[in-house]
Amino acid sequence: MRTRLRRAVVAAVALFAAVGTLPTAAAQDPQKQEHPSHGGLSATIRYTEYGIPHILAKNYADLGFGTGWAQATDQVCTLADGFVTVRGERSRFFGADAASDTALSSAGRNLSSDLYFRGVREAGTVEKLMATPAPRGPSRAVKELMRGFAAGYNAWLRKNRITDPACKGAGWVRPVTVQDVAARNFALAVLGGQGRAVDGITAAQPPASTSTAGAPDTRDTARAAQDLFAADSADMGSNAVAFSGATTVNGRGLLLGNPHYPWQGGRRFWQSQQTIPGELNIAGGSLLGSATISIGHNAQVAWSHTVATGVTLNLHQLTLDPADPTRYLVDGRPERMTERRVTVAVQGGEPVTRTQWWTRYGPVVTSLGASLPLPWTTTTAYALNDPNAINLRASDTALGFSKARGTSDVLGALKHTQGVPWVNTIAADAQGHTLFTQSQVLPRITDELAQRCSTPLGRVTYPASGVAILDGSRGDCALGSDPDAVQPGIFGPAKMPVLKDAPYAENSNDSAWLANAERPITGYERVFGTVGTQRSMRTRGALQDVSAMASRGRLTVGDLQAQQFADRVPAGDLAAADAAKACAALPGGTATGSDGRAVDVREACGVLAAWDRTANTDSRGALLFDRLWRKLPGSSLLKVPFSAADPVGTPNTLNTDAPAFATALADTVTELRAAGVPLDSRLGEHQFVVRNGKRIAVPGGTESLGVWNKVEPVWNPAGGGYTEVTTGSSYIQAVGWDGGRCPVARTLLTYSQSSNPNSPHFSDQTRLFSAEKWVTSRFCEKDILSSPALRVVRVRS
Repeated sequence: MRTRLRRAVVAAVALFAAVGTLPTAAAQDPQKQEHPSHGGLSATIRYTEYGIPHILAKNYADLGFGTGWAQATDQVCTLADGFVTVRGERSRFFGADAASDTALSSAGRNLSSDLYFRGVREAGTVEKLMATPAPRGPSRAVKELMRGFAAGYNAWLRKNRITDPACKGAGWVRPVTVQDVAARNFALAVLGGQGRAVDGITAAQPPASTSTAGAPDTRDTARAAQDLFAADSADMGSNAVAFSGATTVNGRGLLLGNPHYPWQGGRRFWQSQQTIPGELNIAGGSLLGSATISIGHNAQVAWSHTVATGVTLNLHQLTLDPADPTRYLVDGRPERMTERRVTVAVQGGEPVTRTQWWTRYGPVVTSLGASLPLPWTTTTAYALNDPNAINLRASDTALGFSKARGTSDVLGALKHTQGVPWVNTIAADAQGHTLFTQSQVLPRITDELAQRCSTPLGRVTYPASGVAILDGSRGDCALGSDPDAVQPGIFGPAKMPVLKDAPYAENSNDSAWLANAERPITGYERVFGTVGTQRSMRTRGALQDVSAMASRGRLTVGDLQAQQFADRVPAGDLAAADAAKACAALPGGTATGSDGRAVDVREACGVLAAWDRTANTDSRGALLFDRLWRKLPGSSLLKVPFSAADPVGTPNTLNTDAPAFATALADTVTELRAAGVPLDSRLGEHQFVVRNGKRIAVPGGTESLGVWNKVEPVWNPAGGGYTEVTTGSSYIQAVGWDGGRCPVARTLLTYSQSSNPNSPHFSDQTRLFSAEKWVTSRFCEKDILSSPALRVVRVRS
């Protein structure tokens, strides 16, 4: 008791000293220098349980300083690695042919990553965006946050010894500039556009005069584009649901956010609270390297994001000058491509110089991934348009959310800043309002424009995937502008799908159509997503769950917590009973595997029948069904096809008479027995991560099973089963209000705050995740100061 009192007194003194000098608003001018930041910045960081920092500052520069310092404390190696990426120096330090940093682009090798990011740097792209006046460019407050972040990161490097073995003593851990911080934000903005095509941009070279490359096959290209832009094909996803006051116990809103992001690398979330008294008070998760809260809550509103179906790029098919493949025709007049010569330093070798080719539409690109080639021939080339390449406004959008007093302010921030590149927004507030909106920065591809201007290839890709391929030789095929758009060539806010004040608003990475199954959203352009098409298993399961919750009513934060860890397997509810019955009916209890061998499957029949249809760590049969479901040929083995009249209930009914079912069952039993995995073993015995030599069981299930609590582990039978998680549930928050001054919030950062194995916060929240437990948010001052783990740190440059 005495120790706790002493801690509270120390904290109160520190807080009083900090608050006593706070002005009412930020007043410093942004630093204009590009050398590493120093200079008179400070913040107070109060750490509570699980290493969560509560950063207190007197202005935006100081807030950025405290955020940069605290992020470096937990994630210095991951941050430093990302800064090497955006400087275009991976080949210099790690070798040109090594696998690249997939957190910040799709580049397959370091050399292509460096050629792209060095090109961005040498073209002055980020500096030009930083100099663009708001609202089209970043605001003064955001520039101050970035300046402070760089200074805080650098101050931490000067004053601390790195203990993380991932970069201890490494020469590539160096001070950063404001430009580096802004470049990292730029990389995140273009992830769905130029970042998706880095290899194709850097490999594009004019064809030889004898080139015989032909046009890409239309059907193959359409199929590849559909797969590439499918909502469940990416390494990021999410679920989120907002419930209105009509469904809750007290008439106030509720929000459950469950983003699915990578568990390693530079797209991890990091948790904090940011406070400037009288100006800002926000808690939540930030993507590493960001000085703002990406997903979070304040005293009156909470929001989350889900990766959207909007296609953030389009292509222009160029008609080339027959005499020169680096000249293209627009309305019959030739235009010369711009050469961007880029030189990259290479470890142990001579520097490499390559030329990139740019047009009025964007860079020439020869592929969108290995499966979608776009050959540059003597007659044709393809240029990529990415409107997010001139969008550095996402931090202003996040800052607008942070200051919001309700869902109307969230929508207002989206309309004013128009900075969200590739996510939907779902929000709820203390007044009982809900919001879903797909407010993205998208190329202004109307269905009319696509109909009028698509090339033969585009007439196939656009309906299939939303990827428009327009005729670049026609000036009348330009994207045009909406009067309410903050930049040319994008949709304005009036065109965005929006749903206000529905009893529930939910998204699980399908299109906006069924954010609420009883109030479908229609009327948007194809580039935003589809209407009336089959939903994913996760969307179907989520809609079943949340519509039932809304109908039941009197919901509380506890109901949100229960939904997160219900771990219901919708695919299991759909097919497990039929699978068990068909298994039991097999003659002699055997099935023939794909290798032609007969397999005794009788034990599997009983396990499937007894399974509780969940993916909890103690569920017996979950692993067996998981491995079986992965081997079945998807919805083609379901008898009842999709119907737009019943989009949540169809397709359904497993066709157990199909030979593929018995083959998959035999192969599953053979696989598990060969790996030494008992068919009735608990899921957590074989779905786990290893932290500091100890196994931590992981609940949840893969995308195709439809589990809300999604995890994507790596199958390693020699290592004991699913021995690592690549992506899945990350920064989770369940938020509501009870009429008091403090929100009712529970949070969980599944992979914990720090990637340093020597940190006490390397796996503490991962163990909570395993046990399906939560962190009680300490948002109000009285709760922060009463934390038994309270530690106050005053940091200064």
